[in-house]
Amino acid sequence: MLDTPEAVFEALRENHERPYGLQRSVTAEELVEAAEAFEKPDVLVTALLELMSAYEYTGEHRKAPVVFARLLKLWDTTPESFSEWEAHHVFWNFKWVTTSLLQVPEVPLATVQGWTDRMRERYEAAGHGVQPVAAMRYHIAAHTGVGIEDAYDLWATRPRTKLSDCEACETRHFASHLVRTGDDKAALDAWGPVFDRSQSCSEEPKTSQARALLPLLRTGRLDEARSFHLAGYRQVRGNTGTQNEVGLHLEFCALSRNEGRGLEILAENRPLFASDGAPLDHLDFLTGVEVLLARLDEDGHAGTAVAGPAGREWTAGTLLAHVRAEADRLAAAFDARNGTGTIGDRRRERLARRPLLDEPLPLGLRATLARTAGATTPAPAPAPALATVTTVPDDFVTLVHEARRLDLEGHPGADRLWIRIGERLADGTAPDPVPYGDELGPEERLRAELAEHEAFRNGMTDRHHEGLAWLNRAAGLYERAGMPWHALSARTRGLAWGTYQGGESANANANENENEAEGGAEGGAGNRTDTAEDIRAGLDALLRDAERLTTEAPFTGENAGAGEAAFGADLGKARAVEYLTVLNARAYAAFQEAMTEEPEPSDASLARAEEHTRTLRTEAERLNLPHQVANARQYAADMAGRGGDLDRAEAELRAALGDVAAAGRPWRGSRPRAQLARLLMAKDQPAEAAELLHQAIADAVRHDDTEFPLAPTYAMLGHAASHLGDFGGAVRHLSEAAARFDQAGEPDDATDARLQLADVLARSGQQADAVAVLESVLSGAQDETAPAPDDRLLAQVRLTLARGLRDLEEYLPAAEEFLRLADTVAGWEDDRHIHTMVAADAAVALAMADRWEAADTAYARAVAAHDEAPNWPRIAEMAREFARLTMMSRDTEGLDTALEHLTRADAVLAAVPEDTTDFAHWYETGQVHYRRARVLAGADRHSEALAEAEAAVAAYERGGENGGFPRAEATRIAALIEGNGLERLNDAITRLTGEIARCRAAGMEEAAGILDALRQDYLSR
Repeated sequence: MLDTPEAVFEALRENHERPYGLQRSVTAEELVEAAEAFEKPDVLVTALLELMSAYEYTGEHRKAPVVFARLLKLWDTTPESFSEWEAHHVFWNFKWVTTSLLQVPEVPLATVQGWTDRMRERYEAAGHGVQPVAAMRYHIAAHTGVGIEDAYDLWATRPRTKLSDCEACETRHFASHLVRTGDDKAALDAWGPVFDRSQSCSEEPKTSQARALLPLLRTGRLDEARSFHLAGYRQVRGNTGTQNEVGLHLEFCALSRNEGRGLEILAENRPLFASDGAPLDHLDFLTGVEVLLARLDEDGHAGTAVAGPAGREWTAGTLLAHVRAEADRLAAAFDARNGTGTIGDRRRERLARRPLLDEPLPLGLRATLARTAGATTPAPAPAPALATVTTVPDDFVTLVHEARRLDLEGHPGADRLWIRIGERLADGTAPDPVPYGDELGPEERLRAELAEHEAFRNGMTDRHHEGLAWLNRAAGLYERAGMPWHALSARTRGLAWGTYQGGESANANANENENEAEGGAEGGAGNRTDTAEDIRAGLDALLRDAERLTTEAPFTGENAGAGEAAFGADLGKARAVEYLTVLNARAYAAFQEAMTEEPEPSDASLARAEEHTRTLRTEAERLNLPHQVANARQYAADMAGRGGDLDRAEAELRAALGDVAAAGRPWRGSRPRAQLARLLMAKDQPAEAAELLHQAIADAVRHDDTEFPLAPTYAMLGHAASHLGDFGGAVRHLSEAAARFDQAGEPDDATDARLQLADVLARSGQQADAVAVLESVLSGAQDETAPAPDDRLLAQVRLTLARGLRDLEEYLPAAEEFLRLADTVAGWEDDRHIHTMVAADAAVALAMADRWEAADTAYARAVAAHDEAPNWPRIAEMAREFARLTMMSRDTEGLDTALEHLTRADAVLAAVPEDTTDFAHWYETGQVHYRRARVLAGADRHSEALAEAEAAVAAYERGGENGGFPRAEATRIAALIEGNGLERLNDAITRLTGEIARCRAAGMEEAAGILDALRQDYLSR
């Protein structure tokens, strides 16, 4: 009941603790009505100020001037009803009213200008400086476009007063002025104190982060732009008081080519379409929406479903028309009110902007809506070196000849040409009839080549079953074309692929009839083979065919078949290439068999793999084809590495890179470089590993190798960069890896990359960015149209997110994540101790959020889980934290409860078996004594507290070197209790002197410095 002033004051205090939003505003309005019932207006004054604050921060600018008029009347009639703080805020709110009047186009400009005159009169009469008045006049000038420079000079040259905007907000206005003048660099320099957090307030840095997004993009400071979007958007999403900032984040997404992310933001902020309390901010929001939708429309995606005002379904095209009409109306209303075209001009300037990057800026986020339109699908990252996309000839005959030439060289660009050949044959743009015969050779050859490349593409996308069928088809066609070496090569590869599939038939039953019709796949891969032994036997038979062919179709180029005639002088080389491909396939099969044996390869399989690898290398050297020598070395390196001989593996890979260089085929170097980089990371040599990975990526892009595994290579590069302390580079590379894994439909790898990314961001002090990345993973996991990551992996994401939220002091959201995770892991039959850990974390987070009833329930849940699956360290830590938090929330009134928690911690530790491994008894015992010392000291029970601190020191002493730092901290607490609580300064100095010497002897200079500062303080007394 709100029938007494005290009850209303208590309700006002409760409402003040709520976050800004509709509930706080509605409650503030109700409390104003309740306060009007009392004779003394002091309650009404407080209620009106609370309502002003609610309106200001939720964007209800239409209502604010009316409330302030009531306040001003009370100030004029009963100033004694205002406390000193409330009197200050009467003058402070003059500024809010000015900006509120500017927000509403129906308010005449003369009224706004007259208000600033009235504000000046009030300030001068009260003896306040008029710099805040000059600031308001500058805001009017900036809004209308009239007299901006003069107004800026009058404001910027006046000294600040206690009624000036806070330093952080003034810095934002100064920087925004520089952005309007076109000086992005100076603006970003001016923003420095806000961005390094030396200046901050309730609006900063989130407001400035939104305004700096485009200047950062325009100046190439992409890492900061990414960070400001990740951290800043979290602080403004869904808030009716930050519509402008949401619009700027939408614009950023469009101009950084992250339209999918923009559609997510649109969906999260759908209620803002109905928020009209701040028309100017609403116009800025709508303009940001329009920039995004216009990008989609221009890219041909007007039909994409998007989130718009409630009540109907929208596409990008229909919402664009709706938003454009509404925004045009608002802009025209402001320009009519102002008598200038400034608002409309600025709007048109924003709409005229085009993307500032050639490729999407990797944000590290999982965009759930990215599949709604092709424009929102991430494109490949820009190459770190000049990219060379293979030229596709227009003439069909030239196109085929060029594809064959690149094939013979093993150039990856051939694949692009074969794709185009297939397209032209399918869509009818190839010559009719196709000039087979003298120009292109027999039709069977071209069909075989296309089948072979289709097999390869299927294999690269893990459609191995289909790939095997295409290889069999290619083999039969090559036979009919008179190309026996190519037919043998195709059959051998098909059979070798069966090893990769654990013995799956190289000739699937479903395709047997089709393969026979295409040319009769005989022997080898054409026969049903289900076991590794059968595959080996089949490969041996094919190798005997190869020995026969060396006589029937020798490498000298004799006895050319119909399909081989076009090779001319290169026929011998072409046959040799296929022969070595046969040997490579046999080595590959042996390697796969050895590496997939469980629990470890047998001696026989290892010997077989080594023998076939040796044969490949020997024959490649004899025929002077060094790129196949490099292949053999890669097999040898992999086997050596898996066997633990890292030095031999490294030597083989370095030699392989030499073979690649000798072959004159630089495009073959990316894979051995990436393999060597992984090995060097295992040997803790990240610097060279990073160089190799950069070059591998550059070469793959330069030579149009679209099949090179860029996603895992970027992930490894991010890992190497983080080891080198290059956190910016690690963030870029891991973000790129995650986006590419998304593209490839590999959710587990994408999630793992984002977990690594979040770890790097957190370690580099960007915890808010890390939280944004993890939130996107969980949000994306709810998308039923996309492949979901592994449940255990998602649990790890939720755990990391919860801890990140806790580190950001967002305790209630952290607790909610811990509770969700606890419900998930409660069903796990294995790892039951994890449930105990998560339940304990949830309890502590709830206590930190001051939700004590829920915290006690979670506490009991954790204890019950511990009884079933012990997790002694977490339960003991939970009890210690409850003791600390109880004293913080209840002071000495909570002493008994806090001590009870510590007694429970003692009982937990007493129950730990002495032979328990991976449990530091000394540390856990010391932590309980340490916490009890602080609890007792907080209750002025200093003698008992000192005894507990000394017990903590003794416990840490048992930890040896590992106990050095906690021992120093416990000694510091003991000295504080001794010197300040018990007033025994000399004893405290003696204690500190001894511990300082111990710390310095152990090389703990920072700890020694902290203790010495306290010692010097005591000595000065």
